[in-house]
Amino acid sequence: MTTPGPDESETREALAAAAQWVATYLQESHRYPVLSTIRPGQIAQSLAQHPPEHGERLEKLLRDVDTLIMPGITHWNHPGFFAYFGITGSAPGVMGEFIAAALNVNAMLWRTSPAATELEQRTLRWVAQMMGLPDTFFGEILDTASSSTFCALAAAREAAGLDIRNRGMAGRSDLPPLAIYTSSEAHSSVDKAAIALGFGRDFTRRIEVDDAYRMRPDRLSQAIESDLAKGIRPIAVVATTGTTSTTSVDPVRAIADICQQHDLWLHVDAAYGGSAAIVPELRWVLEGCERADSLVTNPHKWMLTPIDCSLLYTRHPDALKRAFSLVADYLATDDGDVTNLMDYGLALGRRFRSLKLWFVIRAYGRSGIAHIIERHVALANELATQIDDTPGWERLAPTPLSTVCFRHVPPSLKDADAHNQAIVNKVNASGEVFVSSTKLRGSFAIRLAIGNASTRRQHVQRAWELLQKAAAETSSP
Repeated sequence: MTTPGPDESETREALAAAAQWVATYLQESHRYPVLSTIRPGQIAQSLAQHPPEHGERLEKLLRDVDTLIMPGITHWNHPGFFAYFGITGSAPGVMGEFIAAALNVNAMLWRTSPAATELEQRTLRWVAQMMGLPDTFFGEILDTASSSTFCALAAAREAAGLDIRNRGMAGRSDLPPLAIYTSSEAHSSVDKAAIALGFGRDFTRRIEVDDAYRMRPDRLSQAIESDLAKGIRPIAVVATTGTTSTTSVDPVRAIADICQQHDLWLHVDAAYGGSAAIVPELRWVLEGCERADSLVTNPHKWMLTPIDCSLLYTRHPDALKRAFSLVADYLATDDGDVTNLMDYGLALGRRFRSLKLWFVIRAYGRSGIAHIIERHVALANELATQIDDTPGWERLAPTPLSTVCFRHVPPSLKDADAHNQAIVNKVNASGEVFVSSTKLRGSFAIRLAIGNASTRRQHVQRAWELLQKAAAETSSP
């Protein structure tokens, strides 16, 4: 009986064909409708109900990607992708991901692949240098900012000296309610971490923001003082540099002063905005972050790295390690003073994520990445000016980086929210661009985020044309 699976000849031919497929797709993603138009369940209906009894040829699997999978793909690599935060699966990043998949290492211990551990530490140092973060920060690569924020707040809880690692939180008369603080514009991952870590949503304080949607330090101080008076123990503050809806930047330096006054852990969510600091003129987005106890930034958002790749930095790796380290007998080693990455997070298995980041940084260099970010910010500022100068349109938030929030409000409009939702639906149905929306102070806002490496001025201008056309059509009687 022959060995199951593809032989060497078939493998080589299929890998060469897959490489050609990837190269063509990266060059021609603009040819697809950016937003998938299939109905719910349509992809599932096209797939076999049961697994094959016998293996199939790899060339058939590649063909089925085109016929069965591609109709259900929303193309995040499309230059007209303006929803959420744009991401770029760049060719160097794809190459790094491809090789990492072939190596298939588990970077849980230093000895399980020394290169995976040591390359991760070096690429983290490179990114910190490019962003202007202190050399004293320890870092690790996780999947997303949600996981990074969870780990950071777990470290904050451990650093508070409450012996939760051993005694837990339930049924303790000596443990008051624990509170964390973040702005009303912060990402929902803060709430998720609070739920998972036992703080609870009732003790996750959402702090009021100013007119530019930045956390108000005075309101933060008031909330902390109020909780202290009630016997509630403050643990941590989460500031954001580049909020999800508006990309506003919290005043980290003032927040750090308050944290220092009350001995609170300061975590900074720079998942989106952190990359902007690679541009010298935009380094202000991380002002004060050198005082943070932890910080997260995502190269898979604005640094051309395929998802997922989230960098968690901390000044207190000992607290992070105390929160998570648990060395079973079968994981014990005698390698000496080495970093075992399994000690710094929930997962034991760890992918070789640093390889794709290393490829991206080496292929583009700091200046190449900075140039792309600068271009995106300039395009967003140009669009913001056009919106400000066009009657019937209004911007709903400042545009500090590359995301613009706005709406159409012609005279005599009865339901602005429904009208702008209709504009979004019509534009997205075009297949040329994909925009998202949010709510700002209760009002529906169109949200256009520029973040893909292939996006040029003509793509942003086409989106603006489609928005104006849709607004005129939905305004007609």
